[in-house]
Formats: sequence, structure tokens, C-alpha cells
Amino acid sequence: MAAVGAHRPGPLKQQNKAHKGGKHSGSSQRRAGGRVPVKAQPRRRLRDLNRVDRRHQALQLRRQRKEAVLAEKRSLGSRDGPPHLVVVVVLHGRAAAHDALRLLQSQDSAVVRADEGRADGFALLCPRLKQRWRFVTAQAGDLHAVLDLAKVADSLLFILDPVDGWDSAGEHCLSCLFAQGLPSYALAVPGGTDLPPKKRIDARKKLSKSIEKRFPEAKLFPLNTEQESSLLLRHLSSQKQRHLAFRDRRAHLLARAAEFVLSQDSDLVGTLKVSGFVRGQTLNVNSLVHIVGHGDFQVSQVDAPPDPLSLNPRVVKGQKRSQDMEVQDDSGNGADEMEEDVKVLMKADPSKQESLQSEVVPDPMEGEQTWPTEEELQEAEDSLKANRRVVKVPKGTSKYQAAWIVDDGEEGSEKDDDDDDEDDDMDADLMEEAVSQEGESSEEEAGEEESETMTVSECLRDDQYDEKMEEDEQMLERYKQERMDEMFPDEVDTPRDVPARVRFQKYRGLKSFRTSPWDPKENLPRDYARIFQFQDFSRTRKNLFRQIEKEETEGASVGWYVTLHVCNVPVSVMESFKEGKPLVLFSLLPHEQKMSVLNFLVRRHPGNNEPVRAKEELIFHCGFRRFRASPLFSQHTSADKHKLERFLRPDAALVVTVYAPITFPPASVLLFKQRSNGMHDLIATGSLLSVDPDRIVIKRLVLSGHPFKIFTKTAVVRYMFFNREDVMWFKPVELRTKWGCRGHIKEPLGTHGHMKCHFDGQLKSQDTVLLNLYKRVFPKWTYDPHIPEPVPWVRSESALPEREVEME
Repeated sequence: MAAVGAHRPGPLKQQNKAHKGGKHSGSSQRRAGGRVPVKAQPRRRLRDLNRVDRRHQALQLRRQRKEAVLAEKRSLGSRDGPPHLVVVVVLHGRAAAHDALRLLQSQDSAVVRADEGRADGFALLCPRLKQRWRFVTAQAGDLHAVLDLAKVADSLLFILDPVDGWDSAGEHCLSCLFAQGLPSYALAVPGGTDLPPKKRIDARKKLSKSIEKRFPEAKLFPLNTEQESSLLLRHLSSQKQRHLAFRDRRAHLLARAAEFVLSQDSDLVGTLKVSGFVRGQTLNVNSLVHIVGHGDFQVSQVDAPPDPLSLNPRVVKGQKRSQDMEVQDDSGNGADEMEEDVKVLMKADPSKQESLQSEVVPDPMEGEQTWPTEEELQEAEDSLKANRRVVKVPKGTSKYQAAWIVDDGEEGSEKDDDDDDEDDDMDADLMEEAVSQEGESSEEEAGEEESETMTVSECLRDDQYDEKMEEDEQMLERYKQERMDEMFPDEVDTPRDVPARVRFQKYRGLKSFRTSPWDPKENLPRDYARIFQFQDFSRTRKNLFRQIEKEETEGASVGWYVTLHVCNVPVSVMESFKEGKPLVLFSLLPHEQKMSVLNFLVRRHPGNNEPVRAKEELIFHCGFRRFRASPLFSQHTSADKHKLERFLRPDAALVVTVYAPITFPPASVLLFKQRSNGMHDLIATGSLLSVDPDRIVIKRLVLSGHPFKIFTKTAVVRYMFFNREDVMWFKPVELRTKWGCRGHIKEPLGTHGHMKCHFDGQLKSQDTVLLNLYKRVFPKWTYDPHIPEPVPWVRSESALPEREVEME
């Protein structure tokens, strides 16, 4: 019997995809028959690997990374690599640093050799362990020496006090080192044996708890016996090395010996012969070198003297460029044979050598110039005749002198807007009051000059104490300005004596600060003609770093002991080396000697709360450079325009903009402010963000007015302007209020600056009407690479937080 009705699928029936036969990877491999395409496709090859092959590939990569780490650890301090450079940093005034160094020198079967440049430095050679170390001591109070040595150190050895740990100078030193980048480190605690055993255990527990904030999971090494010093050396040689990015991509060395040869042309400059071990990367003779704290220089020649720290003193290892020969050193030969052992590795090629040019020489005639026509010349003469005026001048005044005499009516009519750049936040009225007060006081002093009397103070201490009151008054004024800027950001009072359209003629209004266009090439200052700019900085940096990693450069390899002949070096460099200052050299990457606009992302250091105003002179430690400059502060946003900040904010990260030599990131940056007594205070830390002259920093001014009469959606506003022409001039600019309303100017009322405004809602009587004006600002060219040595930090007894020790 046939069914009454057959089942038919409904619209919700599942529809499966049809099988695509012959399109999967397995069938394509079978069809290929083992043939490999000519063009390699790495992504597809990775996708075609099966699970076993992917496991093998991951295992190989992991093994390669492990072998690279072990090879780096074995080469450091070995026969083929540079000596293990250990910088000893004394963090407390009572720390027994000399006893610790004496213990390190008293190792069995170890050879100790003193440094030529530093009295407190020595080298430790252990042929039995096949290791060699170089120890250099740096006091925590000498800030520049500590930071310069930490730039090139393989390990830092911190010497702590067994009771207090570190003092205030040590705390300041640690803050700077952590901000710059901390290499591998170890904590040693010499002394403490004179304490009773119970107090010694309690002091050790207290010290361990106190250092947890700075050094979590750090181990304290007591340093009182030879066995403990052997354990410390073993820990230094076997611990994992930390990498600092700005030094790993550049060749660098710490001078062990130096010789200065005066130039024949001048007694102020000469050739500096610096000897040391090459670290980081291969050193090319054609690249520039930067002597930290002194500037950029060219290298004329690289020599290969005998290694003074060889593990086998009878055999001096030759360089690979010197035909891989081992030269036998006869102890009976004199200095003549030593000079013969010095081989010239390479000399600079003038066609390939980097130039020292750091700025572009602008040509004032480079722009398009057209000769004026006869009509334009005649029009200019007519305008000069029309502008002639009759002025009363003293007898004997020439025409040129008479042209500079200003009438009484014209005085004050012209006012340059450059005052706005000099003092951004000063109101015009306040400046006028200050000038008038100074004028009145000067007139009173001039009137009393004839009857001036001298009064001698009874106590000279009071006079010396009052001399410091001027600094206190200036600091109080800065605190007030910072407080006013926090309460009323960017607000200024409209001047009464100068029309607002003249006072703010360089400013413009924007419909939207975020979306309104602003041409980055518009109205650039003259200093922009002196700088260099990349078409694509990120791509240049990426290609340069890829070239460093993959391509082999010719030069002195890492671990070689070489002598660099640095040209045209001032005598002051050798004098500072003789005084015991460290001499550190870094090779520069291409373009790093050229000036541009650098942007740093910084955050306020929590240990400093003094107000720091924009365009104040600060001291920068950027990577391997240090210099002085007057920066701009701006907000860190993802937009194309960034608002200027008048003060360095303590609660947000800001971008600092300066003119400085190009540096390829990553690089750390430290900002210091110099006190009147010469000490340097750390105010901010951060990193290099970009090298971009097209980054737009916008300064905002806010003019405020008050509603006088309020209607439904209109209001009469006063005190924003004080004449009718200013109201008509700023009529196209949009208005806003502090309570979120938006509006525009409809028409002026009267002649005293009242205006009728229309808003999108009804105003409140306590609301304030605001008008925003914007102007692009640029940093000042105040770059100075020469920084005086800071005054050593004043030590106090302890800087560790007090903690209670749990007694058993």
C-alpha cells in the first residue's frame, strides 16, 4: 500500500558543505610528485609542516637559544673574550670597600695587575679557572662616574653596610641606575664581625627585609673570608647576563690606558690613543666614536698591541686579521721590540669615513626669488613718500637716526608677540603691573640718590641668611603658578591696553582639537632648516638593526685589545682621565651625529615634587649621551596633535621634546635639574619615544567670560573682550562653557565688549563661557653637550625604611 504523503524537508534542514576534493594540502603534495617550487614560500611551508616536524623545529630553536646563552657566558672573561668587567659601587659611607677588594685580590693561584688609569682598579687573572676579571671602583656620590661605568659594565657589585644597607647618596645612585638600565648585579656585605652573634643575625634579617623593595629575590653575599670571596666570584661568572639594548648594538670600550699627542697646529687639541677591550659589536674604523661627556670624534687608525691581561703571560695572542699568528713574547727584550709587536689593524678610508657634520647649513637664497618689476618699485617709492612724517629732532640728528625716533602716540601701539614665547603663562596685566612697579621704584631711587645713606647690619649672619630668601620667593611663585594652572588650565585674562586681535594674532580657533587638520609643514621656524629628518624613521631603524644582526662588518672583533687613534680631541679629555674619571667610548650608528627633534616619554620621579616649568634648562642622560636642553612638555596621545603642558605633571606620563643628536631607540633617558649649589636632582625617568620633527605640539589659550543676562538659549556675555572690534574678529570661533554647553557669538552689543551669544541649552548663572585659541610651538635651540661635574651628593646615615625585626 502506497504512502498517503511523502516526507519533504523543511526550510530549517541542515545543509552541509560539499567536499572539495583535490584542494587540500595532501593531494597537492601527491600531485607535485616531490617537485619543489622555485620561489620559496616560508609561511606556506610552516603551515604544511606536520606535528612531528613542528616539534622538531621548536626543539631546534630552543636548543639554539640555549647554546647562544651558554656561548656568551663562556666567552665572557675567557681567553677569547673580553675580561669580565665588574664595577664596584659603594652604597654607604661606612661600607668597608677596601677590605672587600683586598679579599678579592687574595685568591689562590691568581695574578693581580693594577690599572694604569685608575689607582683603585685592578685586574684578576685566574689561569686555573681560565677566567679573568677587571674590577673598577665607583663612589656612589660621583654620579657621572657611576652612570658611565654602568653603561659598559658586565656586572655591578654593590657594597652594603651590614646595619643600614645604603645611605641617601646610595638611594639616589640606585634610582639613577634602575632608570638607566641595570646590568647583572650582586650584593656583598663586608664587615659585621664585631657584632655579637645574636645581633648579627638580627641585623642580617633586617637588611634582607629592607632590600626586598629594590632587589626582590636577591641574595646577600657576606664578604669576610677568602672562601666567601671565592663564592662571590663564582656567582659573578656563572649568573645570567642582563642585556642593555642601547649598548648591545654598538661597539664600546672602557679605556685601560690612554696617551695624548698634541697637534702641530694647536695646543688645545690633539690625537688621543685609547687602549681597551672591544665589547658589544665589531668596531669599524670608518665609523664615528662618542666619548661620553665630551662629544663625537673621528678615528684615524686602529692598532693591535699585545694583550696586557693574557691568561698565559708568555704567549700574546695575535688578532685574526694579523694572519692568526701567535707571537712569542721574550721577557728580555726592551721597549723597541714591544713597539714592533704593535700591529696596525686598519686605517680610515676618507671615502668611506663618516662625516662629523651635525647640522644642515641653511641657504637663505634657496627659496624662490623674483626681481621686482618697475611698477612694484614705483609703488614702493610712493608708499614711502606717503608714510613720511614730521618729527622734532635734536640739532645735528641724521636722517637714519631720525627714522628710529618714535612719536608719543605711536609708543605702545606696536607690541611684539615674542613676549608670549618668553613667558607663556604670565598675563599681560600682571606684566604691566610689574613693569610699572619697577618704574616707580626706580624713580624713587633716582630721587633719593643724592641723600642715600648706608646702614651697616649688626649681624652678618642675618644678611647671609636673607640672601637665600630670593630663591624661596621664586619657588613660592612657581608653586602658585603650578597651582593656578591646575585649577584653571590654560586660562588667561584678556589684556585691557592691547586689542585681543593683536595680542593673540598668532593663534587660531579649531572646530575640533582632535579632528581638525593642521599642516605639519606650516610656518616652521628657522631652526628647522638646520636639522635632519627621515622619510620613514621606523623603516630606517629596522633596516639598520637587521643589517647589524645579519651582515658581518669589517673591523676589530669583540674581545680584541686595541688602541684607537681618535683625532682632534681636546686636552680636557686627557686631563679628566688623569684625574681618575672613567673614559668610555661608544661607536655611533649611521646618522647618529646629526641633529633632529627627539621625543622622550617620561614620568615624574616620585622622590621629587618641586615644580618644573616647560622651557627650563634640564640635564638629559639619553643612552650613552648627556647634554643640556630646554624642553617642551606635551600630552602623550594617539592623535596627530598634542596639547602643550606648562608644568611637568606628577600623575601622568608626558612627552618631552628637544633638539638633540639622533639616537635610535631603545634608549633610556634620565632628566636632572641642577640646583644653585651644583647638585643634580633626578626629576623624571623614561625612554626615547621617536625622532620626529613633524610631531605637532599645540599650545592652548582659554579666554573666559561671564554671563550677564541669561535667556532661554541666548545670553549676554561680558569681560571676555573690551571693544567691539575684538568681538567681530573672534566671531567665527566656537564657544563652550565649563558645564558642557556649546554655542557661538551672534553679534556685539555696544562698544565695550559685551556680546550676544547663542547656546544649545540654557546657561546657569554660575557658569563660565570659554573661548579656545591654539598655536603650534617649537622647542628652543639650547643644546649643549658640555655639562659641568655635579657636586657630590650629601650623605646621610640611612635611607632604608624602618622595619620591626621579629624576635624569636
